[in-house]
Amino acid sequence: MSAVFDRIGEAYEQAFSDREAQLGLGRALISGLPSRARVLDHGCGAGLPTARQLADAGLEVLGVDESERMLRLARERVPAARFEQRDLRDLDPALGTFDAVTSFFALLMLARADIPVVLTGLAARMREGGLLALGMVAGDLDAVEIEFLGVPMAVTAYPTAELSAVVAAAGFDVLQCDEVQVPGAGNTETQQFLLARRQ
Repeated sequence: MSAVFDRIGEAYEQAFSDREAQLGLGRALISGLPSRARVLDHGCGAGLPTARQLADAGLEVLGVDESERMLRLARERVPAARFEQRDLRDLDPALGTFDAVTSFFALLMLARADIPVVLTGLAARMREGGLLALGMVAGDLDAVEIEFLGVPMAVTAYPTAELSAVVAAAGFDVLQCDEVQVPGAGNTETQQFLLARRQ
């Protein structure tokens, strides 16, 4: 997975410049958190827009990603946050405890067998009542290979109702789950934005 985004780099941001729905969910998350809350940006990419949005709000941000190229960009762009290279499935207790987790378009890079395990792992790293902000792309795929920005990759997607059910089964109360049509990468895709609370 890291090799894919090492190759894509900045082209990802250029392909998806409309991030208003993502920023909107970020604002909803921030409004529900105490000042100086600790937030894990899971699959932080190059730090934009979420790690920067969280850091600008005065939150303590740890971004994790598998791509060293993306992390180099993130460290340059969001110096107030801390970034760490790790497998997105690696959620050991050394990460600590978080008041919230964001995971925008990271889980779609995992197989369906992995996603419930990762969601449960994220819940284990969160305090009770902590918030999860999640972004995915609607579909019905399980590790299906596609070409994205000229690079082959395997992607996973759920219908929206099924995504909500998977998140709920991992120990969250789903507060909202919206679909938004977003242009990018030569077509318009249906993106899903979900806000949930850890039980």
